[in-house]
Amino acid sequence: MKLYSNKQKFKIALLFIAIALVGASLFVSNKIVNEVAKRERERVTQWADAIKKRAELVRLTNSSFEELRKKELSEMQLWIDATKEISRKTSLDSQQSYDFPLTIINRNDDIPVIVLDQEDEVSTYINIQLTKEELQNDFPEMDSLEIENLFTDSLVKLAYSWVKFNPSFTIEIYDGLFMSYFYNDSRNILRLEEERDSLFQAFNNELIENAELVPVVLTDSLKQKVIATNLLKEELDSLQLANRLEELSNENEPIKIRFADDEVRYVYYATSPELTQLQYFPYIQFLIIGLFIFIGYVIFSTFRKAEQNKVWAGMAKETAHQLGTPISSLMAWVQLLEGMDNTQDIAKEMNKDVERLSQVTDRFSKIGASTQLKHADIVHTTSHFLEYLRTRFPKKVELNFSSSDEEIITPHNTALFEWVIENITKNAIDAMEGVGKIDISIIRNNGQIIIDIADNGKGMTPTQQRQVFQPGFTTKKRGWGLGLPLAKRIIHEYHKGRLKIIHSEIGKGTTFRIILTP
Repeated sequence: MKLYSNKQKFKIALLFIAIALVGASLFVSNKIVNEVAKRERERVTQWADAIKKRAELVRLTNSSFEELRKKELSEMQLWIDATKEISRKTSLDSQQSYDFPLTIINRNDDIPVIVLDQEDEVSTYINIQLTKEELQNDFPEMDSLEIENLFTDSLVKLAYSWVKFNPSFTIEIYDGLFMSYFYNDSRNILRLEEERDSLFQAFNNELIENAELVPVVLTDSLKQKVIATNLLKEELDSLQLANRLEELSNENEPIKIRFADDEVRYVYYATSPELTQLQYFPYIQFLIIGLFIFIGYVIFSTFRKAEQNKVWAGMAKETAHQLGTPISSLMAWVQLLEGMDNTQDIAKEMNKDVERLSQVTDRFSKIGASTQLKHADIVHTTSHFLEYLRTRFPKKVELNFSSSDEEIITPHNTALFEWVIENITKNAIDAMEGVGKIDISIIRNNGQIIIDIADNGKGMTPTQQRQVFQPGFTTKKRGWGLGLPLAKRIIHEYHKGRLKIIHSEIGKGTTFRIILTP
C-alpha cells in the first residue's frame, strides 16, 4: 500500500511550496530594504554636497574677509603716513601744503582708530561707537570727571584688545614723542562676520532640529570636538566619543568638508533607525510566517488525529458488531458437535478459535472507549497468550520466552496487551519469511517493566525505522500498515508507556521494546 508514501510526497510538495513562498517574500522584502537604503544614501550624499557648497561659500567669505583686511591695513598705513606727514618737523621757511594728507585722514569714516602716546594717554580716536553719553546713562551716579576717566580707561583697554586681531603701529612724531596707532576691523567686516556666524548657527540648528535627518556628527579637524550633532549628549560624552565615531566610520566613510584653507571638518553619519529596523523586517516576517505555518500544521494535525481517532473507533466497533453474529452461530455449532460421538477433540479446538474470535471482538470493542487497566501478572498474560500462538505459528519459527521474575504485577488491559504482542510477533514472522527465531523477555529495571521482542529477520533501514509506526506504511505487498501503529497507540495512549525500536540491522533482525511504568 502506497498511502503513506503518497502522503509523504504531498507533505514534501507542500514544504517546497511554503519555502518558495517564504523565499519570494524575503526576496521582495530585501529588495524594498535595499531600495530604501539606496535612497537614504542618496539623500545623505545630496545633503553632504549641499554642506560642501555651503562650506565653499563660507570659505569664499573668509577669503573676502582676508582681502578686506589687507585693504584696510593698506588704508590704515596710508592714514598713518598722512598723519606723519602733517606731524613731522618742517623748517620754518618751508611752504608745504597739507590738503592731500588731510583729505586721506578725513576720508576714514569706517575703520575704528585709537591713538595713544607713550604714556598710554589717549591722543585721539575716530569711528568709536562708545560715547560718554552712553556711559553717563549707564552710570548716572558718576560725575563728569569720573565719566571722563572711565571713558579714557575704556578706550585704552579697547585699543589693546584690538592688538589680538590687528597689528598696531608706533611712530615718532617729535623728538622723544611716540604715538601708537590701534585699529579694528571696519563695521562692514564685522557685519559680514556676523552674517557668516549666523550661517554657521543656521547650519547647526538645521542639523540638530531636523528630526528626519539620519544620525549625524560634525567634528573638528582633529576629530576630538563635536561642533554639531543631532544625537543625544549622553551618547557623545568625552569617554564614548572615540568609540561612537569609530562605530559611525565603520558604517559609512566620513565626509571631509573644507570650510577654509586651514579649516577642515568631518561629517560622520549612520544608518537611520527606520532603515535599521526595516533591515530586520524580512527576518521578523520569516518568523511570523513560520509561526503561522507551525500553528496551522499543529491545528490541522490535531484535526487529522481527531478524525483518525473517529475512524479507528468506528472501524473497530463496526468490526466487533459484524463478528458478533458469526461467533454466536459458531458457539451453537460447537455445542452441537460436543453432543455427538467422536467429535469432542474437534469441538475443543473449534471452541478455542471461538474464544479467540471473542477476544478479537473484545479488543475491537475497546478501541475508542474508556479502557480500564487492571492490576494483574503481566508475565502470566504474556506466557498464556504465547502458548496459544505457538500452535498457530509456522513450525520453522522458534518462539522463546523468559522473565526475570516469576510474577510481575502491573496495571494493564489483558486483551489489548495481547493484541500488541500479536501484532509485533506477526510482523517478525513476516520479516523472517516463516523461518527464524523470536525471543521475548520481561525484566524489571529501576521501577520500570521492560518487554523486549527480538527477531532475526531481514531488519530495517533507518528510514524504515522512522516510518514504521506511521499509519499506512508497510513493506508488504498486501499489507495495510495498521498493525504497528495500532500497537503503539495501545501502549502510548491506553497504558501510558512507550513502544520503540532499540536496534535493527539489515540481515540480522530487529528488537522492539515496550516500557511500562507501574
